[in-house]
Amino acid sequence: MPGQGGSKPAEGALKKGAPKGPQAAQAAPQEAGKPHGATGPVPGPVAPQGAAPRPAGRPAPRTRTARLRVSKADPWSVMKVSFLLSIALGICTIVAAGVLWGVMDAMGVFSTVGGTISDATTSSDGGGFDLQSFLSLPRVLLFTSVIAVINVVLATALATLGAFVYNLSAGFVGGVELTLAEDE
Repeated sequence: MPGQGGSKPAEGALKKGAPKGPQAAQAAPQEAGKPHGATGPVPGPVAPQGAAPRPAGRPAPRTRTARLRVSKADPWSVMKVSFLLSIALGICTIVAAGVLWGVMDAMGVFSTVGGTISDATTSSDGGGFDLQSFLSLPRVLLFTSVIAVINVVLATALATLGAFVYNLSAGFVGGVELTLAEDE
């Protein structure tokens, strides 16, 4: 009823075919930016030439960054992690040595090279050097296991010592600064 209630409907709401409800709020900025009597969409910002058009529904990804400082490395946790990693590296070394020995034996490398070395080292007193018995699989795996155990002990000790040295130097200079980025 005109005259009662004291409020007038919005100017854009009286137009025929104007959106109603939540769509009216989205259409209002377009209507406000048009000159009176103009039809069609309001031109937006122009993309630079050669740029790929961005889908209308997706906003540009934002990247958050944070600057962090590693001021202390706990020697106990460094020792545990380095011990487990060096154990895994030792197991990989032993398996790789066994596989490599098996492949070389299947290809006949030991018999060919062993025959050549035996012929070259044979003397009138006796036989030459037997490479095949020297490089047998148990002997190669035993040697590789000894090297792996030494590697485990040294890597664990050096990593723990490195954590102590890092903590001392971080006390003087403040530690290592890292910049981390997260895409949303």
